[in-house]
Amino acid sequence: MRIRKEPDAMQESDVLLIAEVSDAFAHPVRIRMFRYIMKCNRERTPVCNKDLIEEFGYAQATTSQHIRKLVDAGLLEQKKQDKFTYLFANLGRVQMYVNAVRKFD
Repeated sequence: MRIRKEPDAMQESDVLLIAEVSDAFAHPVRIRMFRYIMKCNRERTPVCNKDLIEEFGYAQATTSQHIRKLVDAGLLEQKKQDKFTYLFANLGRVQMYVNAVRKFD
């Protein structure tokens, strides 16, 4: 007699998404920066790396490393305009993450 396996609602892509985004949010500074960028986006205030340096007081290199981690996870989008690169929160990616976590059991 063969025992039938129940289908797993969680796809491999969901597992990878959870791992990638969780890794990006694993540092408290990145969470604070992401929230700050979301707030600025809501208020339609442009935000770039220099704004984060002013707000959080970290060195430019440190701030850039944190931003890179968030960009690589798909949580931030960058738009280059003149000599500045503006940051935008990717709320669609956050919603995908939340949906994947809900399947986690």
